Amino acid sequence: SVSETETKTFTQSPPVPFTTSTLQQEGGRKLRFSARRTMQVAQRLYENGYITYMRTDSITLSDQAMNAARSQVKSLYGDSFLSQKPRRFKTKVKNAQEAHEAIRPAGDHFRTPDELKGDLQADERRLYELIWKRTLASQMAGARGRRMTVRLAGNDALFQASGKVIDFPGFLRVYVEGSDNPEAELADRDTLLPDMQEGDALTCTELTPKEHHTQPPPRFTEASLVKELEANGIGRPSTYASILDTIERREYTFKKGTALVPGFLAFAVVNLLVQHFPELVDASFTARMEDDLDAISRGESQSVPYLKNFYFGNGQKGLRPQLDEKSEHIDPRTVCTIPLGKDEEGNEVVVRVGRYGPFLQRGEDTAAIPDGTPPDELTVDRALEILETSQGPRELGPHPESGEMVTVREGRFGPYVQLGEAEGKKKPKTQSLLKGMTPDTVDLATAIRLLALPRVVGQDENGVDIVAAYGRFGAYIKRGDDTRSLENEATLFTLTVDEGLKLLAQPKKTRQRRRAEPLKVLGKSKDLDGAEIKLMEGRYGPYVNDGSTNASIPRGTDPQTVTLEQAVHLIQERKARGPVRGRGKKKTAKRAKKKSAKKKTGKKKTAKKRTTKPSS
Repeated sequence: SVSETETKTFTQSPPVPFTTSTLQQEGGRKLRFSARRTMQVAQRLYENGYITYMRTDSITLSDQAMNAARSQVKSLYGDSFLSQKPRRFKTKVKNAQEAHEAIRPAGDHFRTPDELKGDLQADERRLYELIWKRTLASQMAGARGRRMTVRLAGNDALFQASGKVIDFPGFLRVYVEGSDNPEAELADRDTLLPDMQEGDALTCTELTPKEHHTQPPPRFTEASLVKELEANGIGRPSTYASILDTIERREYTFKKGTALVPGFLAFAVVNLLVQHFPELVDASFTARMEDDLDAISRGESQSVPYLKNFYFGNGQKGLRPQLDEKSEHIDPRTVCTIPLGKDEEGNEVVVRVGRYGPFLQRGEDTAAIPDGTPPDELTVDRALEILETSQGPRELGPHPESGEMVTVREGRFGPYVQLGEAEGKKKPKTQSLLKGMTPDTVDLATAIRLLALPRVVGQDENGVDIVAAYGRFGAYIKRGDDTRSLENEATLFTLTVDEGLKLLAQPKKTRQRRRAEPLKVLGKSKDLDGAEIKLMEGRYGPYVNDGSTNASIPRGTDPQTVTLEQAVHLIQERKARGPVRGRGKKKTAKRAKKKSAKKKTGKKKTAKKRTTKPSS
């Protein structure tokens, strides 16, 4: 029977117009754009006159914008969806830079996304539509509804059901704000409950037990991290994208889907700073520095005295004295060691962050950590499993010429042989194993032959060396810049000069691209204009493709677990990066040489014109 019912009405107000921060957040939640990609697309929209300036902290709309928004709401949805009076917003962000109004469609009449369909590219159209909807929603009536809770009693047990019903959608007709925790949002979705009164008798036709587990807070995404930075007063509209770009470029974080996962290098850096420079990584210090820099930008303070005080100190220790004092006491080994726990025998198991990446260590045993391993998933049991299955350095014997020890090892990029050990900045000679070779089958003789690569086979009639080598794409020979692939890798060690010249005399084989069969068809995506997304296997590993763009799957990710949504996100990220960097460097270098030549010429001419009087 119904023991208790509770009904509450609610009104939900529309979100405020976009600032730089909220645009980046919604771009990440709804469009799966990175912060940098959002700003790049917004920059193009602004430059072409479709939106107002996109670097702003202001949530204020001009009278022109409010009139345009209200007029469009009235014509598209009717008077009932329009707020009774114009909504005016005031920012709550500390030190907000409000020289510009909020981000909104440009002009005194907003063009609808359908009107711009043929003028904008896919990314631009989607972002413009987001800005257009948010601007209209800000001037619409609030949503109205009811929250209902019913408690049912039976057999000395108490059951509860909750529901939320929208009576009038208001601004929700146009725009629903994204969530950083979709699962929590899903649990609060609309559920229609029948009208019930206290004391009503009910018949139980089915009872489904559900277990509820308290979930830890979700990982930061780019959107939620920008929100957190803004809440702590760290960064400004123009710096959020570069902050996110920096932590990924320096490998402090890596992406797993849309989540930002901190890497072991980040833990080592934080260990160093927290132990030795805690005041510099305190959130309040960073916020105070932002305030000081804002004061400089407003002309209230001077930049040079501020920097001198920060670096050399003024009453308090500056950065330079702190570095001089701390550098003698910082132990890099301690800072770069992250303890995991102990094994059954009491041996300490730790992660060490080294020059070539993080690795596990237990006593003398070491093992490389597979790329893409989240730190929270590296438990002691998992670490011991990696240590036991990984092949540590195995000594094969001394090299007959140098006397240095030859070892076979497992690295992040596969097994290899190594001659000697690293000494200071000097790196030891290494060589990858050939295809089909395994670390446990390599002997000293084989290792010596591998370390002899690249091997000079001989010279041609002009005295140019013919070299046999093993590289990224397999075995090959080269003479100057002329190269040919070797079909049989074993010939690296047996090839003669005549055989090499005969091979070099043959025309280069052009690679005939064959259509590879997809590992899996993930489905079609509306976000990519209905393109079919496929999971493929390539020379450099698995990737996803939409017919025009290839996007590599991050290292450490099982290709079979990639979803359609993740694949679309990877492809969109790859498209946003544009063409591969490095093309056109030669032209740039030539231009630079010409410029420097002109400058030198100019200096000589100036020198000739100068005249000096002889001294008395």
